[in-house]
Amino acid sequence: MSARKVEQDISAPHPRETTAWFGHRDAEMALLDAYRSGRIPHAWLIGGAQGIGKATLAYRMAKFVLAHRNPLAPAVQDAKNLDVEPTDPVARHVAAGAHGGLLTLERTPNDKGVMRTVIVVDQTRETVSFFGSTAAVEGWRVCIVDTVDELNPQAANALLKILEEPPRQSLFLLVSHAPARLLPTILSRCRKLPLRPLSTPDVLGAAAAATHTAIDDPALNAAAEAAEGSVARALTLLGGDALKLHQRTAALLATLPRVDPRELHALGDALGSSDRVALAAFIDSVERWVSARLRADDANANANLPRLARLAEVWEKINRAARDTESYNLERKPLVFSVFGMLAEATR
Repeated sequence: MSARKVEQDISAPHPRETTAWFGHRDAEMALLDAYRSGRIPHAWLIGGAQGIGKATLAYRMAKFVLAHRNPLAPAVQDAKNLDVEPTDPVARHVAAGAHGGLLTLERTPNDKGVMRTVIVVDQTRETVSFFGSTAAVEGWRVCIVDTVDELNPQAANALLKILEEPPRQSLFLLVSHAPARLLPTILSRCRKLPLRPLSTPDVLGAAAAATHTAIDDPALNAAAEAAEGSVARALTLLGGDALKLHQRTAALLATLPRVDPRELHALGDALGSSDRVALAAFIDSVERWVSARLRADDANANANLPRLARLAEVWEKINRAARDTESYNLERKPLVFSVFGMLAEATR
């Protein structure tokens, strides 16, 4: 398949629709072993970097539990993984977002059709009626929160209440990009399941499956090599000139705290006014740079604590600004100047 064809097919299926599975064998077996023990913890926190398969694992577990309601049944005891055939009625209903035993909490559009930047409390309160109802589906009920990082304070507190007194046969699968930033009270009520970035061959296989691309496609291999273990990042880098934009952004970040306004203007122009793939590539490049600085400073945390705090705070601001820019389709150039201005100030 040509590079041009790859660029046209970069949209990955939603995690609930994903059937191919790569890597994370230990995490998958931890969930399976806990379930078939008959004493599975009611809440799991699946943490790790963006785009490495956390939500896909959550939906994979949900489908397995809903398809095999008796953890002591031979089919569960003999299972080698969490596979559920795509043709299974449970898998089809979950993929369609129409299974009565599964509730997903994720960001939704507001009354004006604009995607919210947070998960609001009214959504979290749906768990009360969901777990309290007996008419739709008997047996296990599963709630996926994708992501728990996006719960606003009121929604987080509402979720905490039901985690403190979980209903019988309830399973909560909380996806988080930054588990350390969650409420300690939520952390304390979850079994932690950290996921590591995928190997490059696993990224390549997952990206090839998502895009229906030959595994030896040169553009796909270049994106997988640059993705640092993230399938979502590989798919982003496949979009148009995203890989070049990533390299251009990385080169400018390397000059911080010095900032060349002319280069920033040119980068802002390259982002365009409505190209979501380009915006995602830009923010992803910034996130990589910030993460690398945080890891480097963390090695000598006592000496660099103020710097660590500044960078972490700046990243939170950048993330919010990026989500607003995408949600409201704002001009990209002011975001570029704002991001580099904040990073320059934080690194001086």
